[in-house]
Amino acid sequence: MCVAFYSRKSIENLIAGGMSFKDWAVISFYDVGDDENRVDYSGVCSRVMYIAINDIDREELYDSGGSFDTFFPEANQTAEFIIDCYNRGLNIICQCEYGQGRSAGCAAAILKHYYHNGISVFSDYGCYPNLLIYHKILNALNHR
Repeated sequence: MCVAFYSRKSIENLIAGGMSFKDWAVISFYDVGDDENRVDYSGVCSRVMYIAINDIDREELYDSGGSFDTFFPEANQTAEFIIDCYNRGLNIICQCEYGQGRSAGCAAAILKHYYHNGISVFSDYGCYPNLLIYHKILNALNHR
């Protein structure tokens, strides 16, 4: 399984250029309340999971009164989606607005779980993997 992460602009350019996503599944992160601006994968990819979640860090989470346990309740569902894609032999694209925080955190968790190589995402200083997303998905994958 290949795991890649993209920004909204990059993936929309690939779609506009006619890129085929036949053997790919997509996990598309977008900001809460921004449903009308999420990437439209209709007719391009049949396996898409949309997740409305803001790109926040631990301090912002705790300052807003949240906790790690209540953050990202879709993590278990996301892990099931990832496992199903892996079992079907599909590649996975993780996509968010800037192709860094949420998508990079998701990709790092998948790579860590399956290939013990999640550090490759963290060592790329152009990425800023969201640690909350990373840990929630990795924990969910490890407990399946």
